[in-house]
Amino acid sequence: MVMGLFTFLAIYPIFWLVMQSFKTTTEYMEGIRLPLSQIAELSAFDRAGYFMRILLSFPRDWYTQNYPFVWEVGKFGTLLLNSVFYTTLTVAFVVVLSLMAGFAFSKMDFKITMLLHGLFIIGILLTLQSILVPLFLMVQKVGLFNTRLGVLIPYIGLGLPMGVYLCTEFVKSIPNELVESARMDGSGYLRTFFVIILPMCVPVMATLGIITFTGTWNEFIIVNILTASDTVRTIPVGVARFAGALATDFGRQFTGLVIGLIPILIFYGIFRRQITRGVAAGAVKG
Repeated sequence: MVMGLFTFLAIYPIFWLVMQSFKTTTEYMEGIRLPLSQIAELSAFDRAGYFMRILLSFPRDWYTQNYPFVWEVGKFGTLLLNSVFYTTLTVAFVVVLSLMAGFAFSKMDFKITMLLHGLFIIGILLTLQSILVPLFLMVQKVGLFNTRLGVLIPYIGLGLPMGVYLCTEFVKSIPNELVESARMDGSGYLRTFFVIILPMCVPVMATLGIITFTGTWNEFIIVNILTASDTVRTIPVGVARFAGALATDFGRQFTGLVIGLIPILIFYGIFRRQITRGVAAGAVKG
């Protein structure tokens, strides 16, 4: 019963989102039958229940034209490809570079190691809002504004601090004797990393991959500020296009959210076994 309840709580929001994508904005507005003056007189509880009945109702007429409109007019085909491009490369670079840095910081004893590690950790304390202006000026100064590279580099840079921290702490748990034995057998640092360290880091790779994937896929502020055309923008920017200060196209906005949700579901469907194995491997010492 408990697992059934959790399953329902996980599936129903997706079902509700898909259902709302087949409504039109007109249907939403027609659902508000009471005058606004009467709605204002209702208590907060009754007002919330009134709007919940409108939102949770099934579509009266299943409107299917939201999807072709969003895909063609909203250019969601291009936005989707851009999201896949940014997310795939960001995850790959962040995971590999973080593991390499974690290996260096935890297994190589140099005088500058602690200083470099501290600089990465400071990056965790920086908020995105505090660096937006200098980031925009830097990207514009080097001529990378409205380019894919100008978005990709900040994504990787902002993902590295947390990745380096997680990987450093995980690699520290690997016995030093393994690295020393490999060095005695004539193995260099690079070979030691790929042959010994990398296969043992599956749990932290899975964790970091999930964090980076979801964070990059849903990111809105950076790509919205550092780009100006749909050829380099992503799904979240396209979804925000259907919401304005004066009006919101609910049906098409929900349709855009459904399109953006599908790749995430595919990602978890394909890699669920690897993710589960990685988490389970981290629960057994040695």
